[in-house]
Amino acid sequence: MKKLAYTFILLFSLSVVLTGCREETTGEKVEDAVEDVADDVEDSVD
Repeated sequence: MKKLAYTFILLFSLSVVLTGCREETTGEKVEDAVEDVADDVEDSVD
C-alpha cells in the first residue's frame, strides 16, 4: 500500500513538473497533470 502511495506522489510530481515546461494556462496544466497521473496510476496497478 505504501508503494502505491509513493508511486502516486512521484508520478503526480513528475507530471506537474513536465507539464510546467509547456506554455498553457494554469487550468490546462492542472487538467493535463490529473489525467496523466490517473493514467499512470491505472497502469501501475495493472
